[in-house]
Amino acid sequence: MKKTLLLFFLITLLSGCRNNGVFTVNGTVKKTVKNYIYVSRIDINIPVLIDSSKINRKGNFRIKIKAREPDFYAVGCSSSDFIILLAEPGEKIELSFNGETFYNNYTVTGSKGSELVQKLDFKLLETKNKLDSLYSLYNKVTKEPDFELKAPRLEEEYLKLIKDQRKYNIEFILKNMNSLASIRALFQKLNDQTYVLYDPRVQYLKIVSDSLLRHYPDSKHTKALVNDFEKEMFQFNARRLQQLSATLPEAKLDPDLKDINGKRIILSSLKGKYVLLAFWSAASDPCISENLQLKKYYKMFNKRGFEIYQINLDKDETVWKDEVKYDELPWISTREENPDDQKYAKLFNVTTLPANFLFDRNGNIIASHLHGKNLQLKLNQLFNN
Repeated sequence: MKKTLLLFFLITLLSGCRNNGVFTVNGTVKKTVKNYIYVSRIDINIPVLIDSSKINRKGNFRIKIKAREPDFYAVGCSSSDFIILLAEPGEKIELSFNGETFYNNYTVTGSKGSELVQKLDFKLLETKNKLDSLYSLYNKVTKEPDFELKAPRLEEEYLKLIKDQRKYNIEFILKNMNSLASIRALFQKLNDQTYVLYDPRVQYLKIVSDSLLRHYPDSKHTKALVNDFEKEMFQFNARRLQQLSATLPEAKLDPDLKDINGKRIILSSLKGKYVLLAFWSAASDPCISENLQLKKYYKMFNKRGFEIYQINLDKDETVWKDEVKYDELPWISTREENPDDQKYAKLFNVTTLPANFLFDRNGNIIASHLHGKNLQLKLNQLFNN
């Protein structure tokens, strides 16, 4: 009897040791014409294909993955339709893909980290869908006669959705700071340019990095997070210094430059209007694209008190003038007087292009680096309230 119990114990122990180095995924695909499921390990931000499994006639598949620590994995049929797992060695994960697309219609059990990631991703997807619907509705009502009555309510709903999503991610982080899933909450985006945790978020990077350093000190994701925190902390301190320097009398943020016709114009002469101070280069495709978009906003709001004071940073004056004429830019177009010592770009700490700063009617900066939808929403808020 004792020998039998000892043998059973040894078998169980050895089995457990083997399972500690792998996790398994048993899945069902209910609606797809695809033949294979692919699994990629997320190497920081880059997916690296590590395995695949054939989907049988019943729609089932099974994958066994070697793993030494908790890690993120992309599972799907293509690079555009996949879900994220946060899997640990020893887990037996059950997946069910229930719709024609994977990322928005699946269930997962057997992995606490993966369940947290799903909860987080589904919430963001819900918010994005609502934001897209509101944006479409907003564009529709711009053509209606009572636009000025409806716009403020839609803008308020739009901003509330963004704030609610941010609050959700913060609460998620505070509840799950010991899980690598909190990293995903830190870096989720509403769009290509906007993090859910818009500034300031450095405090949450600090909270999560400190916690994960205790629980997963050797994880590549923890190390990358600590590196990101250090970079953002440096940028945060740099912004604070910039704000401090802006209060000094010798640092006058009041460009005084010649326009394309040789007329000298000082920014402060435009007080009484909302002014977008914009830095750009004709050599930058994003700048050219934004100029074409700005023309639409200028046409909508110029007669209502909106002006653009644009400063070009190209070394060749001819390139600047040709681009202004070619795109028929209707606003105030100026250029740094010394291209080798870009005085105003330095004063405004311009490091990337396009860059902009929005001044109120009293000449105070009220926003910066607003592009696309965010700039349109801000202008609508200013002129339609």
